[in-house]
Amino acid sequence: MDGKIIIEELMEYAKDHLDLAPIDEIYFKNVLLSKLKVDSPYEGEKLDLSYIKDLDRPDLIVNKLKEYLLENKIVDEEHLDIFIVDIFGILSPLPSKINEEFIKLKKESPQKACDYLFNLSIANYYIQKTAIEKNLMWTYRPTNSNKYLEITINLSKPEKNNKDTAKLLTIKQDKKYPLCLLCKENEGYEGTLTHPARRNIRTIKLKLNGENWFMQYSPYAYYNEHCIVINEDHHPMKIDETTPIKLVNFVDYLPNYFIGSNACLPIIGGSILNHEHFQGGLHLMPMHYATIRKHFTSSEFNDLELGILDWYNSAIQINGKNKENVIKLAQKIIKTWENYDDLDNEILSHTDNTPHNTVSPILRKENDIYKFTIILRNNRCNEKYPDGIFHVHPEYHNIKKESIGLIEAMGLFILPGRLKRQFNEIEDMLCGKTKYDETSLNKPTNDLFVHKDMIKKLFNAKKYITKEEANKLVIDYVNDACTHILENTAVFKDTPKGQQGFEKFLNNISLTAM
Repeated sequence: MDGKIIIEELMEYAKDHLDLAPIDEIYFKNVLLSKLKVDSPYEGEKLDLSYIKDLDRPDLIVNKLKEYLLENKIVDEEHLDIFIVDIFGILSPLPSKINEEFIKLKKESPQKACDYLFNLSIANYYIQKTAIEKNLMWTYRPTNSNKYLEITINLSKPEKNNKDTAKLLTIKQDKKYPLCLLCKENEGYEGTLTHPARRNIRTIKLKLNGENWFMQYSPYAYYNEHCIVINEDHHPMKIDETTPIKLVNFVDYLPNYFIGSNACLPIIGGSILNHEHFQGGLHLMPMHYATIRKHFTSSEFNDLELGILDWYNSAIQINGKNKENVIKLAQKIIKTWENYDDLDNEILSHTDNTPHNTVSPILRKENDIYKFTIILRNNRCNEKYPDGIFHVHPEYHNIKKESIGLIEAMGLFILPGRLKRQFNEIEDMLCGKTKYDETSLNKPTNDLFVHKDMIKKLFNAKKYITKEEANKLVIDYVNDACTHILENTAVFKDTPKGQQGFEKFLNNISLTAM
């Protein structure tokens, strides 16, 4: 592999896809010569580099670069990705230039500005499109229901459990740089073996409720144009009266995107609780297509459409053009729910001074109408459900044990990558390719131990079928489990008692059923 030719390819790629200006060519070529330990640039016959313009991702060049770096022992395999990210970060426009271009394009169209940043994040190897495309995804549309779920098996991000997430809140925050994965100091950070390389990340500066925030894209891209909106100040997640204002500020600035916040408590929050942030994007979630199943009225908010959303968990929908009233009602719901108890429905807002009630708020703007969804959450545990009364119940832990955060609450399930391997083994067992051994499955050391009850149920229902039929059985099981998981998170169940409790809560904030 010729380092000089790779440098020519990198330069051509940067000109075509990373806005490298002709005036900067010599400078960056010299930087690459130094990084790749090459004495002088290519001077041979003219290279045909026309194919580079048509690339929709840098993988072809990345693979050549990796081969060259390892062959010439410039970097070891362990540090290879850090080195590659460094190269693409160097060749990417500076943050100031990105923000200038974003603001300029936003005057034409918010979506055009977002497309610019998103496409550049793919082009500079920050969003690794090929890895993300390996994720498995399907849609589950149950019969006799307008609701549906999107289910993915994620192969591009490591798993986290609730205990690891809760620990983030107790770690001393003066021992690390950057303090966490979301801090503004990640922009341009070289990375280490324990902290991902972020030389190539680029962010957009924002003002939300007078505070300094910034927007970046998620490198894991769970859905189309998956963005993360982050407070510049490193402090824990919080949901309070300022949250609706910040969400409204965001959709006023980028009305093409939805925005929402994870709950701010362990078990029901996301995987990062120690830094305030929102998530949003272009993709409309299954929840966004749900309709109001029971309408409510209010003399104070008579210009708003209000009601209980026809959704798996306990969600309140607020629709209206009056921004001030949308914010005011959202604030009222959040504040009332914080201290609301309903022992008939197992809802206790506090244990001593420990809070349990919070919300997952989600907002989008459609034809000047603010569509605000507030999902009621509670993270209390008891003896029967030590991981959470309104968390995934134990019988579904083999499918999903981690926090049910904002994205799942809206109907997009992100299941752990281990399931791809395990499901394949289960399918082999169901179609007789491998032996069903109940004794072996009952051993905790068995990789399929967590699925033993699922396997027994499926094996007793149908055995020695085709691989395709076995796959359908497994998928059907997962679809059913995901439906029940979201129902587990509902604080007011879809039962007469649960819905009476829901209505009672809404009556408590002066909302009356129509």
